[in-house]
Amino acid sequence: MFLDLFLELKAAKVPVSLREYLTLLDALDRGVAGHSPETFYYLARAALVKDERNLDKFDQVFGRVFDGIVGEGAQAGDGVAAEIPDEWLRALAEKLLSPEEMAAIKAAGGFDELMEMLKKRLTEQNERHQGGSKWIGTGGTSPFGAFGYNPAGVRIGQPTNRHNRAVKVWDRRDFKNLDDGLELGTRNFRLALRRLRRFAREGAATELDLDQTITHTARQAGMLDVRFRPERHNKIKVLLLLDVGGSMDAHVAACEELFSAARSEFKHLEHYYFHNCPYGHLWRDNERRWDERVSTLDVLHTYPHDWKLVIVGDAAMSPWEITVPGAAVEEWNEEPGQVWLERVLANWPNAVWLNPAAERMWGWTESTQLLQRMMGGRMYPLTLDGLDQAMRELNKGAAAGGGGAWRPRP
Repeated sequence: MFLDLFLELKAAKVPVSLREYLTLLDALDRGVAGHSPETFYYLARAALVKDERNLDKFDQVFGRVFDGIVGEGAQAGDGVAAEIPDEWLRALAEKLLSPEEMAAIKAAGGFDELMEMLKKRLTEQNERHQGGSKWIGTGGTSPFGAFGYNPAGVRIGQPTNRHNRAVKVWDRRDFKNLDDGLELGTRNFRLALRRLRRFAREGAATELDLDQTITHTARQAGMLDVRFRPERHNKIKVLLLLDVGGSMDAHVAACEELFSAARSEFKHLEHYYFHNCPYGHLWRDNERRWDERVSTLDVLHTYPHDWKLVIVGDAAMSPWEITVPGAAVEEWNEEPGQVWLERVLANWPNAVWLNPAAERMWGWTESTQLLQRMMGGRMYPLTLDGLDQAMRELNKGAAAGGGGAWRPRP
């Protein structure tokens, strides 16, 4: 079984050697892992994995090799007693459709038509409905309600998304701030971010300059002449715009690692949150997002053009949110997201977009393709390789004086 683990790791391109495998067997011989499967997992990972980039591959191989092993004391056929949560019972009302059935359901003609239809339903409806295609209710194919399916509808009374298709959410949602104190797993992000650096010595001379001290001491015929110089700092200034809530909930861990790494690497770092697409307001604290919002225009006038802009978001939303006024999912925006993104890119042309969603899925989302075109192709996956490419792009933009922002056709 242990040999299977070794061979599977080799097949998965994890660089593990025979010496490391023998080290693992020796540790097992000495009882290091005891009788705990969890301790064995950490022992095997420590012995066989040398690079943090291979931790995910190791987890996949480990799970595949040891899948189905029954723990000590467990008996096949043991009875399982459990209470079914209320949420599971309520979910029985959800509408579950096949892909073919979903494709057969048509969306409303447009955003304005959808809003007019909602106003009409609100005035006409006077009782609860479930499973239909017209009224506000649950478990149906109507554009309005919860736990159903419609390719472009208004979500009302459903705590989380299911298909990422809602055009608007008729509920107030509260999001949590990203944790910038996270340490575990940020090391590789920090290494990738270090590509974005431009050092300069500024300020008071507080650091010992050994070379100049030796030179001037020699010129003084051995009389000690200590010389100091300013410390060297990274002059790069980064503005980080972070998408939170909705479909981004699945990517919180990766975004927290990136946020924490950026906090450690850049002395000049400012961050703001947005939801889906930047509009007329941003915010710094998700708990006060409705009370202490900051005008996006104020942000545009606060940070000069030489700041590097990094936008983090999955770019998954209704395309109307980008192109149609008033289509923002949680507010009535006077101008569409496209207009605000144009302003942002014009102000900070040296910009990239980091997308935590799998790159192979981008082509299936219309909004992602639209934003990728607006970014001039400067959208990169939130992976170590994607982050490395993004930092190279920002460095290249700095050398060329920025530019390359998307412009609408006249």
